[in-house]
Amino acid sequence: MESRWLLLACLMVAAVPALAQGAAEETETLKPLVKRLASNIGQDQKRIWTSPFHMTRKNARWWLAFGAATGALIATDRRSSRQLANTADQVAFSGHVSQVGAVYTLIPAVGGLYLGGILTQNTKLRETGFLGGEALVDALIVSEALKLATGRQRPMDGDGSGHFFHGGASFPSGHAMESFALASVVAHRYANRKAVVVLAYGLAGLISASRFSGRKHFASDILAGGAMGWFIGRHVSEAHQDSPGGKRQAVKAWLAPQVVPQVQPATRSYGVALVWRP
Repeated sequence: MESRWLLLACLMVAAVPALAQGAAEETETLKPLVKRLASNIGQDQKRIWTSPFHMTRKNARWWLAFGAATGALIATDRRSSRQLANTADQVAFSGHVSQVGAVYTLIPAVGGLYLGGILTQNTKLRETGFLGGEALVDALIVSEALKLATGRQRPMDGDGSGHFFHGGASFPSGHAMESFALASVVAHRYANRKAVVVLAYGLAGLISASRFSGRKHFASDILAGGAMGWFIGRHVSEAHQDSPGGKRQAVKAWLAPQVVPQVQPATRSYGVALVWRP
């Protein structure tokens, strides 16, 4: 587990007791929050690792396309990784960009969405922050497990061929998977806001590209990580889209209808109507 994700966990946990008193109805207390996060991640991991066994004709083509594209890039990784100048300045600058993007953008984005939702009592915004953090943790678990299983060498290790099962940690790109997982959650929940979608995927793309130009990963590592991250984000946003806060508000709305006066001057009639707005 990388230290930046420990920071993420501390940020989300610290947000609850700090702001719960000021927005009690919109904030879960610490114990239920952690319990829900753990439960969601457990469900996510089960679904993620068993997804190949739930393949249908509709999504089989995506699996085939993903496998073919990844295989093609693996075959050409050594050549493609040498197409850039690969100067010391390029590698150093790209490394800084990827770290800044991951540590100083992804984590504050999740914390900012969650805290912003609490402060403004915006359930959707708060839940987007929560689900974004959940997707990041899911992506971290999957990427670390696959890195351990594949053991691929990075572009600057060994002879630069990216050999598998040599104790490396190149496949897949954790940065690409994590950034696209968060971007996917945000984009799916705010699909009607094109600027938000472009910004989310633009940031994920920048972080991923910097991992290639920084010679931390091969192109296939980034494609695999980005694609898996996108699917993880989509799963999280669709599987847990109904938040407890949202459900409570809906129940309150149905139990407390609005009383709307009705006046018809033409017929000289008047009355009242009950209106339910969940």
